[in-house]
Amino acid sequence: MSEQVSLEIPETLPELEAIAIYNLRRYEPPDRYYGAFSGGKDSQTIYELAKKAGVKVEWHYHFTTVDPPEIVRFVKDNYPDVIWDKPEHSMFYWIERKGFLPTRQIRYCCEKLKEYGGKGRVVITGVRREESQKRSNRKLYEPDSRNKKTVYLNPIVDWKDKTVWDYIHQNNLKYCSLYDEGFDRIGCIMCPLQGADQMEKEAKRWPKFYKAYESAIRRGLQRAQERGRMSIVSGLTAEDTMRWWIYAEKSACAEQCMLFG
Repeated sequence: MSEQVSLEIPETLPELEAIAIYNLRRYEPPDRYYGAFSGGKDSQTIYELAKKAGVKVEWHYHFTTVDPPEIVRFVKDNYPDVIWDKPEHSMFYWIERKGFLPTRQIRYCCEKLKEYGGKGRVVITGVRREESQKRSNRKLYEPDSRNKKTVYLNPIVDWKDKTVWDYIHQNNLKYCSLYDEGFDRIGCIMCPLQGADQMEKEAKRWPKFYKAYESAIRRGLQRAQERGRMSIVSGLTAEDTMRWWIYAEKSACAEQCMLFG
């Protein structure tokens, strides 16, 4: 019977950094990486790792039109080499065209605003298994399930949240001010994947965006009605639709209704 080999999982930051740098060099494509950069802490970490690895990367920031203004300024001020990819149409355009707001089940926004870059390339991402159940099975190097010519390299896929923050502090990296306000995740404002509490928090934090969503769905409902089409929220006003969107029900409690007036 052969002797079993015990594989020790690296725990120290220098070990994790060395492995990430090794993998970045190992998988470097001849036509340079396509770097998916959001301006968040994970993106900053892979940006720094790629720089230390000395690999060639073409960094891209997919501007969704509903990004927090703070992250937009942060990327502009601190990462001038990042390429800005702007969509042909805004989030609010698509809400009006579709006649309903994006939901957890129907996330047309990701397809239209975020997931159009890097096709046929080796894409570096800051995806980590710890982030969510959906990402818990992600691998270091994996093909896109929808396009086999596109491959993802996730150098920090097994890093913990604390590890990322330790790395940022150790390397004296500036980070977006929203983290100091208590935001654990920085993404699209009022993304429905976050749940009601976070959507409510962001509605208060960025009221102009809340109003913009409300105006867009009002136009979308009107458009659907004029064309004789049914919407998944037909029969609701724009105000009621916003409450339904946040709280996943057709009528919110009195306290919630008071919040948004």
